[in-house]
Amino acid sequence: MKTVGIIGGMSWESTSTYYRRLNQLINERLGGLHSAELLLASVDFAPIEEMQSRGDWNTAASALVTKARQLDKAGAECIVIATNTMHKVAPEIEAAVSIPLIHIVDALANHLKKNAVERAGLLGTRFTMQQPFYKERLEQQGIQVLIPNESDSKAIDSIIFKELCHGQFTDNARKKYLEIINDLSDKGAEGVILGCTEIGLLVQQEHSDMPLFDTTEVHCQAIADWMLN
Repeated sequence: MKTVGIIGGMSWESTSTYYRRLNQLINERLGGLHSAELLLASVDFAPIEEMQSRGDWNTAASALVTKARQLDKAGAECIVIATNTMHKVAPEIEAAVSIPLIHIVDALANHLKKNAVERAGLLGTRFTMQQPFYKERLEQQGIQVLIPNESDSKAIDSIIFKELCHGQFTDNARKKYLEIINDLSDKGAEGVILGCTEIGLLVQQEHSDMPLFDTTEVHCQAIADWMLN
């Protein structure tokens, strides 16, 4: 088994899901008392979120590069960023360490293609939905991306930062997300990407007839594959 270094804490709610799912997946595949060999470098999310809000991605990249180097020195054999939005600085992290990075968008694109999805709706933070680093990487791999309208995008982003990152998962928030998912279906989406690692804590497949693709789960499956390959 290979050792994975996780950059987490953005938020810790979803990072805990990464830890739990990776251990579950390794145990499911190997049985017995097996668990995942993991190293975790967790950031304080408050200053990172402030950097995001003011568009200071260079400083944010430096903060995550520091964590990646720590994981590299500690013996990690690859790097994982346990959040969608901060994959905006994935190129800086890849350039700073000699070990590979398992990119969440690449794992997602492979999963969508296996499920014959060519047009997908995208829910996430305003950065993930509106900036090109995520959408363009999917489009380069043959996936057309549909984004919610401006009002819905603001609602999605607000719920993420004001509720989900604080461990609050309400029926009203779920209802709003499901309304947006249905709207994306009406616009031609063949499935909807839960493109924030907290959204899967609020909305699961059982809540919708629309195929949902939880990036946390997809990423963890790809990481487990790599660990045992």
